[in-house]
Amino acid sequence: MQDYPWWLLGILLLVLGTFYLILTQPNFKEAFSFIKAGLGLTLSTTFVAFGVALIIGLLAGLGRISSNVVIKNIATLYIELIRGVPMLVLIFVIAIVAVPAIVTGLNAFGAFLSRSGITFLAGIFSGINIKDVPMNARAITALATTYGAFLAEIFRAGIESIGKGQMEAARSQGMSYVQAMRYIILPQAVRNVLPALGNDFISMLKDSSLVSILAVRDITQVTRLYTGQTFRYTEAYTTLAILYLTMTVILSLLVKTIEGKLRRNEQS
Repeated sequence: MQDYPWWLLGILLLVLGTFYLILTQPNFKEAFSFIKAGLGLTLSTTFVAFGVALIIGLLAGLGRISSNVVIKNIATLYIELIRGVPMLVLIFVIAIVAVPAIVTGLNAFGAFLSRSGITFLAGIFSGINIKDVPMNARAITALATTYGAFLAEIFRAGIESIGKGQMEAARSQGMSYVQAMRYIILPQAVRNVLPALGNDFISMLKDSSLVSILAVRDITQVTRLYTGQTFRYTEAYTTLAILYLTMTVILSLLVKTIEGKLRRNEQS
């Protein structure tokens, strides 16, 4: 009885109680019907942003352990810059400042190509308009860039947890550094950090609520719009909180299940 997950039972009762209100109370039912419209965007933004963040994090993590001084310092600079600024500020900077600056730079590059006579490429870069970049794409860019720095440290720790002897053994068998990293080190490192990656995915799902400041119509923004029209704050924000709680608990249990399987595989 002492090890029984009473906390999970408490959460389950809270979720079931809220959904009972949604089924039986018109105001809760209306709020849920309105808010659930942003659920798909919340999930798609999180999945896409996390996929991009995994790539950024792996590259930056490899850069952190690189013997090349330039690559190592660039990776470290990126990680320290991102980790030193609040996420809300980073979302503003990346979405409102960095993305338009990149578009402006591409336009300037297109103009340079045009002057150089390379017209078939100049039109591609010159035709990009800042207004054509949707806020959802900017939100994904901001989340991916931000979480890429945190995932980089996870990948770095995972790679460094593998004994150096394995790299030396792989190189002695004629493998190049890239081959040894791809076939020997990275598969083990990813397996070791899989639970941490799952936890960061859950964190990103929760932090995706911050993109509502960019008017992205995720469930948080949709809730704000609903309360602005109806002033039913209790029904709307209770429903919103329970939706996030339901998603994060399901994902947490999934991560714990995967972690348990990995431990059993190591012991067998």
